[in-house]
Amino acid sequence: MARSNSALPAHLNIKIMNRYYKSIFPILLFNLLSLTAPAQMWQVSEPENLPQKRHENAMATANGKLYLLGGRGLKAVDEYDFKKDSWTSLAQTPLEMSHFQAVTYKNEIYVLGAFTGSYPHEVPIPDIYIFNPIKNEWRKGASIPENRRRGAAGAFVMNDKIYLVCGIQDGHWDGQVTWFDEFDPATETWKTLPDAPRPRDHVQVAVLNNKLYVAGGRLSTARINQVLNTVIKEVDVFDFKTSKWTTLPAENNLPTLRAGNTTVVYNNKILVIGGESDAHVEAHNEVEAFDPQTNKWEKMPSLYQGRHGTQAVSLNKKIFIAAGSANRGGGPELNDMEVLNK
Repeated sequence: MARSNSALPAHLNIKIMNRYYKSIFPILLFNLLSLTAPAQMWQVSEPENLPQKRHENAMATANGKLYLLGGRGLKAVDEYDFKKDSWTSLAQTPLEMSHFQAVTYKNEIYVLGAFTGSYPHEVPIPDIYIFNPIKNEWRKGASIPENRRRGAAGAFVMNDKIYLVCGIQDGHWDGQVTWFDEFDPATETWKTLPDAPRPRDHVQVAVLNNKLYVAGGRLSTARINQVLNTVIKEVDVFDFKTSKWTTLPAENNLPTLRAGNTTVVYNNKILVIGGESDAHVEAHNEVEAFDPQTNKWEKMPSLYQGRHGTQAVSLNKKIFIAAGSANRGGGPELNDMEVLNK
């Protein structure tokens, strides 16, 4: 018959208890830290004032500041100054600009692949527009070739060139394209690149390790009343080293299908944030990350407020997203900002 520890000599009891507490101390410490350490999550910014409400807009960084620009209707540019923790209204856009992914080149913000006009026949803006935040001025840049004009396209900068991919020619009506173009700001010349594997619109893109990732988006076809339900599951990748497109295997399809999402690089992963679909009235708050090292999607902290039709940016090891629409479609428009820390 086994005897209890209490029947052991005192010095053996002490040894047993010491071993016990040493074995459970790391577990207790881990549990304590888990309770006290804040989990990674989106934080709602509380600045001195708020920018103008808008959606189908873009956001960009320049000179260490954030800029909200464009959206439905004529809107002023809103500038966020971290030192002042406040927003300032700057120059108004020269025309309505919507449905675009803004890019920054030499601390100026470029608008291309954008729409102007009303639903469902928004018209592609024929020229590049450039905003200089220091001068608080807009200027018209180079024209976009007439046979390559579209809106709701993805855009990015790489090696001093600006790129435009996919999009749609006739607002939400029809005319989705697979086009992939390169613009050289130094010479103001265009170059046609290999078409993407499939057309899509209402998409934003990101580049990581010389590869372009195109995830999300849809085939807007209001002509036959097929818009929100035409979301795309496949993820297409362009390798700049080989100049070839590939499509990720089916197991790497976008987990939550949506369009009007925004895409940004974060911790060497591709983040797809927010969006809209016919799954529910509320805009998506899901944030999912594709890790090229593991070839897997990961669930990230969800947005505090679901939103679509806006753009996220990376700055100072943080991700910022502001404005957009809280529900699928045209509203309600938002003007708050959320921040995700690394």
